[in-house]
Amino acid sequence: MTYAVQFSAVADEDLERLFDFILQRELDSETGDLDIPERALQAIKEGIGFLRSSPFACRKVGASPFIRELVITFGRSGYVALYEIVDDNTVIIGAIRHQREDDYH
Repeated sequence: MTYAVQFSAVADEDLERLFDFILQRELDSETGDLDIPERALQAIKEGIGFLRSSPFACRKVGASPFIRELVITFGRSGYVALYEIVDDNTVIIGAIRHQREDDYH
């Protein structure tokens, strides 16, 4: 079975915010690598691609078996995507944050 993975408006905004943060960090660095922001987005997309086939494999959040978190490795840390399995065919990404952030926005 293959699930369609959709992004909520909040998750889209999170991707932009995370990209902008990394880009600015690299621009401000004397040794900045402008490929890093694009590689981070690629890592997130690849990680989320896993949900098309195995959304129930990730850890549950709270009491609902349908709300879960996907940990996405990137560098020394990574990202966490909060998502909901809404039916037999659809997964919706609700939010994405860096692992070092306190919580979802």
